[in-house]
Amino acid sequence: MSKYIQNLIDQGENQMLDFKFEISDARKIAKTLVAFSNTDGGKLLIGVKDNGKIAWIRSEEEYHMLEAAADLYCRPAIPFEVQKWTIHGKTILEVDIARADRRPCLAENEHARWMAYLRVEDQNLLANRVMMKVWRKEKRKKGILLKYSNAEKLLLNYLKTNDSITLSKFCRISHIRLKQAEEILSDLIILEIIQIHMSEKGAKYSLISQT
Repeated sequence: MSKYIQNLIDQGENQMLDFKFEISDARKIAKTLVAFSNTDGGKLLIGVKDNGKIAWIRSEEEYHMLEAAADLYCRPAIPFEVQKWTIHGKTILEVDIARADRRPCLAENEHARWMAYLRVEDQNLLANRVMMKVWRKEKRKKGILLKYSNAEKLLLNYLKTNDSITLSKFCRISHIRLKQAEEILSDLIILEIIQIHMSEKGAKYSLISQT
């Protein structure tokens, strides 16, 4: 089974895989658990350094820290499955986190504030207000009623000739307020007309290719 773990490590950290040398801060792990849950799920390898080298851990202590992170610092508590592997005398914990059925999942930060995160490539990024609206609308039983106003027309026409748009740019070209722009963007994401692209620099929105 060492080949299985090595194959995972060889992939490097990505949107569905994260390495942790150890769990020294339950809140930081909670952030990762929530980010996986809010995105596509993923695996956490505990006992693996960022460079892929296998470290030595106390598996019982790491498991209890993981359990504390999931139960105390995640809302709702994040379910996970753990497999313990021993490779060359060193123990690794493989932690599987599924995508949440109901989002957003929140993690408590060091200031005792509950925040939502997304997994983007190998980073955990703070979810913006548009994504929070998307998740709230996902919970509704009724569908989305889209009013095809001038703002929607301007947005879609702009995206036909431009790769993407920011929230602030949308507000400027359509002359609408921030809150209204957020509502329109979140509706169009729910309807799978546009998609969001998150990065450390912020969020951009683009058309979904209709092929």
